[in-house]
Amino acid sequence: MQEITVLLNEISDGNERAVDKLLPLVYGELRKLAQWQLKGERADHTLNATAIVHEAYIKLVDQRQVTWQNRAHFMAIAAQAMRRILIDYARNKMAEKRGGGQPIVTLNEELMNRGDARAEELVMLDRALDKLREHDERQSKIVEFHFFAGLTHEEIAEVLKVSVATVRRDWRMARAWLSVQLGEG
Repeated sequence: MQEITVLLNEISDGNERAVDKLLPLVYGELRKLAQWQLKGERADHTLNATAIVHEAYIKLVDQRQVTWQNRAHFMAIAAQAMRRILIDYARNKMAEKRGGGQPIVTLNEELMNRGDARAEELVMLDRALDKLREHDERQSKIVEFHFFAGLTHEEIAEVLKVSVATVRRDWRMARAWLSVQLGEG
């Protein structure tokens, strides 16, 4: 963990050799995150975990403005990059299909496990998260870090520099708000 933080600081300082050293240390964790996000997709899905990891990693290490705090911060930003990749993919898929009825959306872990309606649900969740960000940016980040990065409440608290109790309270409030926005409440 400490080695990852040191390498992230070196990358922030412009040390390009640190980029090569970092990938082997975080690749497995990033791949698990990408596989988790792809769980439940159909077998012939054209986007795979390796492609998501590589695209996200390239975006992450090219960010010179970021001052990396630690591993949890890196994983949170990785989740945001992967979210953008998946949302862009879902939007492209929807653009190809266009039509059909309004999909039913549920705000629970099943959201990440259903294949057919997943693209529409991800786009709807993305729009709702954008609205939530306008309402409460921290709550939006908590939802994003939980759903797209699989971070625990403790890890989210560390990244956001708030207490675990604050994360839990904001998590409950964000879920309620999103339920209303997504038509569940």
